[in-house]
Amino acid sequence: MTTHAPSPSAATAPGVLVPVEVHFDDLDALGLLHNARYPLLVERAWAAYWADRGFGYEGDWAAAEDACNAVRELRIGYEQPVTRAGGYGVHLWLDRLGTTGLTYGFRFCSADGATTYARGSRVLVRLDAATLRPAPWSARFRDAGRELLRPQG
Repeated sequence: MTTHAPSPSAATAPGVLVPVEVHFDDLDALGLLHNARYPLLVERAWAAYWADRGFGYEGDWAAAEDACNAVRELRIGYEQPVTRAGGYGVHLWLDRLGTTGLTYGFRFCSADGATTYARGSRVLVRLDAATLRPAPWSARFRDAGRELLRPQG
């Protein structure tokens, strides 16, 4: 089970801070976290968060239900380089939870959430396993997702 702490600025930004580990082989020739590793580490944090809530893929897309989804869009901005291996965090929240899609925001940050290295957003679409067409999120998923929703306004 992965430990998830409320985000450090929970009063102003909803979400959770999920721990991630940067390994030596994630660094490029300059000793910086390779730009392609940020989305991978964010994906691992996202998967761990949902797995802790009973959502995941175990080899059968039909049985995966809400975990049967695809990325429609990914945006990321790099603010400062990660220069060493070790423990970091990914702050996750939902900006939008629609009928068949969602948009989540993220910050790749220090383990305590105080320093931001990159931030971005990703749009996911829930898919029907048989047709690969958009399908509605389950009520159970929507209920679990509401705790991550950022207030609109």
